[in-house]
Amino acid sequence: MNDVRHVLVLPDRDSAEEVAEALPDRFVLAEDPRLVRDALAGEDDAEDAQWLVVVEDPEGLLDPAALDALAAEYEGWREEP
Repeated sequence: MNDVRHVLVLPDRDSAEEVAEALPDRFVLAEDPRLVRDALAGEDDAEDAQWLVVVEDPEGLLDPAALDALAAEYEGWREEP
């Protein structure tokens, strides 16, 4: 077991929600993805927050390139572990 966690970084909440909804249609997931607001350093305004979609991949079966491509469709990216 690899216990991999993928973190997709998206520019806004709407994009993060759309990615979270698209993930189960494209991949077999061990559990539902989690949305996390990530405020940028020194920013108090909610508009200046990035949103993270956290995907647990306990068996290490998800294709990182496919996750990269999905995030890129929404102007985001996948953080390297």
